[in-house]
Amino acid sequence: MQVKLTGPLRSAAGGQASVEVEASTIRELFRKLCEQYPGFQAHMDNGVAVAINGDVFRDEWSTVIPEGAEVFLLPRIQGG
Repeated sequence: MQVKLTGPLRSAAGGQASVEVEASTIRELFRKLCEQYPGFQAHMDNGVAVAINGDVFRDEWSTVIPEGAEVFLLPRIQGG
């Protein structure tokens, strides 16, 4: 699947706006991204949200990613 990256997440993938990853769940997506692009781990530690077909998932890592889904990764915005 093609995963679109926003903001500082692009720098973790060498400046790419999107990357190709084979994963069936959000957890597997994160694991494979960290394997392929070690710079992602720092972003994961700070928090990353995933938008799948327009729905944002923040802590539901067992969520299945449907085939052909539009997937965006977004750095988590801290609020208070």
